[in-house]
Amino acid sequence: MTVAISIEAVTKQFQNYQALDEVSFDIKEGEFFTLLGPSGCGKTTLLRLLGGFEQTTTGSIKLFGDEIEELPANKRPINTVFQHYSLFPHLTIHENIQFGLKMLGVGKQEREQRADEMLALVQLETFAARKPHQLSGGQQQRVALARALAPRPKLLLLDEPLSALDLKLRQSMRFELKKIQKQTGITFVFVTHDQEEALTMSDRIAVMSAGNLQQLGTPVEIYEEPANEFVANFIGETNLLSVNVLTKTEDSASIEIQAESEHFSHSKAITVPYQHRILIGPTAKLSIRPERISLFPANNETAPCHLTGVIKESVYMGTDTQYVVTLETGGELLTRNQNVTNAEAVFVAGDKVNIAFDLPTARLLRG
Repeated sequence: MTVAISIEAVTKQFQNYQALDEVSFDIKEGEFFTLLGPSGCGKTTLLRLLGGFEQTTTGSIKLFGDEIEELPANKRPINTVFQHYSLFPHLTIHENIQFGLKMLGVGKQEREQRADEMLALVQLETFAARKPHQLSGGQQQRVALARALAPRPKLLLLDEPLSALDLKLRQSMRFELKKIQKQTGITFVFVTHDQEEALTMSDRIAVMSAGNLQQLGTPVEIYEEPANEFVANFIGETNLLSVNVLTKTEDSASIEIQAESEHFSHSKAITVPYQHRILIGPTAKLSIRPERISLFPANNETAPCHLTGVIKESVYMGTDTQYVVTLETGGELLTRNQNVTNAEAVFVAGDKVNIAFDLPTARLLRG
C-alpha cells in the first residue's frame, strides 16, 4: 500500500520543553489513522506539523514521497477540521462549503457543484440555505467536514472534532466520520484522547506519551497486545500484577504472582504468553483485562483457580457487574462479569471466591 505520510525522526523543541522526541512512523494512503494519548503527549503538536502550522526542529515529513517542510500551510494539499468549527455566521451553509474553493480560484459553477456533492455526502442537502446558528452542533460539525473535503485534499487532519458534542451525538458521529472516510478514500489523521473513539474508528492507532511513540498497531493489536504498562493502562482498563518469572521458553513463561501480604508466601505457578524480552526473577508485570477474569464460589472444587480472594465491592452497571476483589496475596483485582439471565453466581461483599484468568489473553510485560 502507498505511503501517504512518512514521519522520520521528528523532534519538536519549544522554548521550555520538548514536545516530540525523534518520532518515526508511516501513514498509509486511504487510512483512518489516529494519534491517541493524554494531554501534553505531543499528538496535537504532530498534527500541527503535518498541517504546516509549526515547523520541525529536526527530522522530516514527506507527503507521498515529497518533502513538505518548506511549504506553508495554505500551499499544502492538506485541510484541517478543528475542535471549534469556525463557520462563517453570515454565510449560508452552501456558501460556507464553497468558501475554500473560492479562495483557491475555483469557478462558480464548479464550486456550486462540489458544494452540492459535499452536502449530499454529509446528508445535509435540505439545509443548504440555512445559516450556521440554525443548525445543531452535530450538523455544524458535518458542515465543517464538508467544507474541508470540498477542495479534495490528499490528507484531512481532524483535531478532536467530536469533543464538543454530547455523548449520544458523539457516538453516532463516529460512525458517520468513518463512513465518509471510506466513501471519499481520503487519508484521515484523527487526534483524540478518547480511547473508545480510537478503537471504534481507526484502521491503525499511534499511542503517544511524553513526546514518544509508545505503540503503533491496529485497534485489536493495541488492546490485546499492549507493548508496555503505559499502553495497557491507557487503553481500556487492566489489572497489573507484579509477578516472579520462574522459567521461560521462546513464547511463554511460567510465573507466580508476587505476594503483597506477609501472611501469604506465593501463588500457584501459571503459564502465560509473552512477546517481549523477559528476565527470570521479580522483573515483570502481568496485564489482565477485567472482562478476562472469571469468579467462582470458593466451595466450587471443579472450577479453575489461579488465585483466591474476597469480594470487597460489587457495582451493577447494566450490561455487566463490576467486582473489586481483595486478593489473598494482597492487593486488589478489578473484574467485570457480563449480566446474563442464566448467570451461575452473583456475589456480594464478603463472599470468598476463586479467581480464574483467561491465560491466552494475559500479557506479560517488562516491569
